[in-house]
Amino acid sequence: MKITGTFLDEISHDIPHQNWGMAEWDRDFAYMKAVGIDTVILIRSGYRRFITYPSAYLQKEFGCYQPPVDLVDMYLQLAEKYDMKFYFGLYDSGHYWDTGNLSSEIDSNRFVIDEVWQRYGHYKSFGGWYLSMEISRRTKGATEAFRTLGMQCKEVSNGLPTFISPWIDGKKAVMAASGELTKEDAVSLSEHEKEWSEIFDGIQGAVDAVAFQDGHIDYHELGDFFAVNKGMADKFGLQCWTNAESFDRDMPIKFLPIKFEKLRLKLEAARKAGYEKAITFEFSHFMSPQSAYLQAGHLYNRYKEYLEYLEHLENG
Repeated sequence: MKITGTFLDEISHDIPHQNWGMAEWDRDFAYMKAVGIDTVILIRSGYRRFITYPSAYLQKEFGCYQPPVDLVDMYLQLAEKYDMKFYFGLYDSGHYWDTGNLSSEIDSNRFVIDEVWQRYGHYKSFGGWYLSMEISRRTKGATEAFRTLGMQCKEVSNGLPTFISPWIDGKKAVMAASGELTKEDAVSLSEHEKEWSEIFDGIQGAVDAVAFQDGHIDYHELGDFFAVNKGMADKFGLQCWTNAESFDRDMPIKFLPIKFEKLRLKLEAARKAGYEKAITFEFSHFMSPQSAYLQAGHLYNRYKEYLEYLEHLENG
């Protein structure tokens, strides 16, 4: 299982910002391309008042700050240069994190979708949409928000694909700001299957793929959860991707590049389950040779060796 997509986390909500400009991003896209990445996903176009493009609507309605650079335009240009597909991540107003209700995200995004397609839809690298609302279980307004926004994205863009990247409510599903690494009340396999079957049933036709985050369960649990995820996705007509997290949730420092052995375990589990695509959160901080973290460049080297090993296997 090879990683062929990565999120772009330019808002850097809970990891350090790297203060890159066009030159650094251009170099990073080249590093991505060299290891087979063909898809880049803006994890969110804005979070609360910080935004990635000069949205007149968001500045007026949410008091967002004027960004110094149009990052969406820059990413689309670089994606075009390196023959990649760019997925646009929707805006996160923060209301859901405050209230537990996703319905408000519908109102904050229906104007964003139209505005963004009007501004950037002409780029041939504009390849799809990421519905950026992150949930783990049945959440108030979640199915309605995914369905409504997914259908709008498809309607304005002549059917471009949409995907979601929820998390599994496992024992490592603790808030980033928490000092804890694990919790007691982890979801059971049967609860996970029941709840997500209901959600998938409600979003058929509006969402094309699901990429569950893989870092919230233990490594010995991957096989069972991945098999259930693939079974549900097949039943409800979704592609099953994996979001192979390239940072480590087992460390007291949040967050550092993951040990390669752990990343390989997760990729192998996705391969065994028959997943269609592996994306990661995220290359630039945790796998790039020019990351602020020295370990990230070493992870890049170990991953390149792994690709060479896979190529050797494929060639017999």
